[in-house]
Amino acid sequence: MSDLAQKKKMSYTPVIVGLCFLMVFTCLGFCSSTKSYFIVPVTDELGISRSLYSFNDSCRFIATAVVNIFFGTLINHFGPRKLIAAGFASLALSAAVYSMATNVFMIYLGGCLLGVGLSWTTTTMVGSVINRWCFSKKGTIMGAVLAANGFGGALATQIICPLIDGSAGYRKAYMVIAIILVSVGTLVTIFFRDKPKDPQDGDHGESVKKKKTAAYEGIEYSKAIKMPFFYGAALCVFVTGLVLQGITGVVRAHFSDVGLDADYVKNIMSMHWIALAVFKFLTGVIYDKFGLRVTTTICCGTSVTVMVLLMMCTNSVQGMIFAAIYSIFAGLALPLETIMLPIYAGDLFGEKSYNQVLGLFVSVNTAGYALGAPLISACYDIFGSYNAGFFVGAVLMVFVTIGINIVISYAHRLRKRIEVQN
Repeated sequence: MSDLAQKKKMSYTPVIVGLCFLMVFTCLGFCSSTKSYFIVPVTDELGISRSLYSFNDSCRFIATAVVNIFFGTLINHFGPRKLIAAGFASLALSAAVYSMATNVFMIYLGGCLLGVGLSWTTTTMVGSVINRWCFSKKGTIMGAVLAANGFGGALATQIICPLIDGSAGYRKAYMVIAIILVSVGTLVTIFFRDKPKDPQDGDHGESVKKKKTAAYEGIEYSKAIKMPFFYGAALCVFVTGLVLQGITGVVRAHFSDVGLDADYVKNIMSMHWIALAVFKFLTGVIYDKFGLRVTTTICCGTSVTVMVLLMMCTNSVQGMIFAAIYSIFAGLALPLETIMLPIYAGDLFGEKSYNQVLGLFVSVNTAGYALGAPLISACYDIFGSYNAGFFVGAVLMVFVTIGINIVISYAHRLRKRIEVQN
């Protein structure tokens, strides 16, 4: 009897959460966080301009956006395990293509493979897996898992930068990344399970009865897309991606333009990675404690504040302080384009349409990424500074704050009606 009781207490959920952490740590840490380190050596060796090389990112974001549109259908048909295996394979192949690239077309192919791979191994997949396996404290768990990006980026920097700067060169650095991806991908695929075998495997031991009474069943996707607040939410997600990704992509250049010391910038940006990891986790905790409205308002309000700080950065003691504050608290704004997307999907629309809505939100957010970079670069070309872009971004995020709160009000009223009927 004691052996049976012990077996019932055992849960596979911590293993799944650990595998998700390892997956984000590796895929975002080595494939996304290191991208900027390759720009100079690749463009110098291939003799191409940086603007031509930058279309690599466009290929990545377009591929991610397209794949995520079909995420719900794909995961329902193939299951998470097969998609994760395919994602790791795509990322490893991307690194291999980059290592052998002799022209921009091979670089663009690598970008497309990168976008596909990240679609099946990062935010969208983690959101779906955590939603499937965990019942209590979903926000906290999701925040902890997605915080792995910051830690992975820190480790990847220590491994990859010496290879690029040393005699090995960037091509061998890419091959090292490919080997790491194959190794970790194999490990994750072997131990991953698509879904709990029984209720004790998931939900941290919560009873089936509690799960049924506490979970938000939600509405079907076919009904969700007919509701005006669905498009309001999608618009807010799009604008958030456009603003935040566009601005974070030029922060280092902005600090250089205003005359900040290069070593100082390097140090505060390292601090940024750590703060980002901490705030991703705290965002999940805040959601579990205080709900969607409070969490979203805090993140949106912070995004407005840090953009104002960027406009105040100058080559002075005061300007250096503002830059440091930005580097820390930007980490509280950036969860709007990662951890908050799965939270939006579950909280606003529920279980029935979760995977489809999540895939679409990530797709729309990524489309914002693709548009944000050229728009803020255009602001610089026109005004000779990024400050105009920061100002417009701050104004847009004020509207996003108002808009998402209106969406939350409508969605929560609908949720109350559905829960009363059930």
